[in-house]
Amino acid sequence: MFKKLDLYILIQFLVILFLSIMGFVSIFLIVDLIENLDRFLDNNVPKNIVFKYYIYTLPYFLSIGLPMSVLISTVVSLGYLVKRNEWTAMKASGISIYRVAVPLVLSGFLLSGFSFLLDNKLVSYGNEKRFDIDRDYVKRKSRHKIKNTLKNLIFQKNLKTHISLTKYSVQKEKGYDLTLVDLGHELITKRIDAKQISWLNKEGKWSINNYSIRSFDLEGKEKDISIGKQDTLIDLGFFPKDIYQQIRKPNELDFFALTDMIEKLKKNGIETLKWEVTRYLKISFAFTNLIVVLCGIPLVIIREKGEISFGAGASIFVIFGYYAFIKFGQSLGFKGILSPILSAWMGNIIFLLIGIGLFWKSRT
Repeated sequence: MFKKLDLYILIQFLVILFLSIMGFVSIFLIVDLIENLDRFLDNNVPKNIVFKYYIYTLPYFLSIGLPMSVLISTVVSLGYLVKRNEWTAMKASGISIYRVAVPLVLSGFLLSGFSFLLDNKLVSYGNEKRFDIDRDYVKRKSRHKIKNTLKNLIFQKNLKTHISLTKYSVQKEKGYDLTLVDLGHELITKRIDAKQISWLNKEGKWSINNYSIRSFDLEGKEKDISIGKQDTLIDLGFFPKDIYQQIRKPNELDFFALTDMIEKLKKNGIETLKWEVTRYLKISFAFTNLIVVLCGIPLVIIREKGEISFGAGASIFVIFGYYAFIKFGQSLGFKGILSPILSAWMGNIIFLLIGIGLFWKSRT
């Protein structure tokens, strides 16, 4: 009987979840298209590019709409049980709210795992692609304009070449305080340091000044050094476009790429506070689906007479309050008031305690 009950509750939940997701994603698409229509028309963006833009945007819309859909599905599916007096029959049969919650909690846990994979695979990739479209095709009124001056750049050209610049001017194609290191199997084979580098289009090379070029033997000992003050043309093995491609926002990076970036920044003594907060948010936000299930179940059961109306009204407060605490915690983390992990998980901890408290007060 319990297996049939689980299946009955689960089917109702999944049907409403599907309809809710379709509804939210459709609303997001329509609103975003209306907002961006003038930008696309002003810049004569081809229809196929606009289509690609929204294909890449769909994972993002699904990601932000999933927690709201899960909460609504929880409230409505249980609300129907109360409205049809099925919940009353369950209580009379000795079935508690905790037993009814099992399939929903398991669903919330699985959806959290799905949300993590979605955010760190499709959403990050989609964000990168749609931002590229916005920068390339929407040249006026672009919402994703790259900064003219970039600071503390660290990137790899290949597995062996590591490059860092303290500052780079995108418009002038000029960089400052270059450090380029070529690694062999274990030891450094070559290192180039320069106070300034400038890209020369005609020559297809970099002009460097105040530089030193050092070579090392197989034992890591310096075997050759060249120091110069005057401008010198040199092929550094990378181009201005390589720098541009490396400058990606945190929401264009997945959890694993963020972890790699943080390690590189730390090795070079660069502040990583905001990057760490963003990385922990990649995990904590995925658990939103589980948290809203735990909060949504008691909202219907506590006020049976109010049926779905009370649960629906309370669920709006829960989801907006939850998002508000996430943003608040993020701000505290960016300012260094809270540790990165605590700031990212603050909203989850608070609403998890609220959910447990509501469960404790619910009638069984």
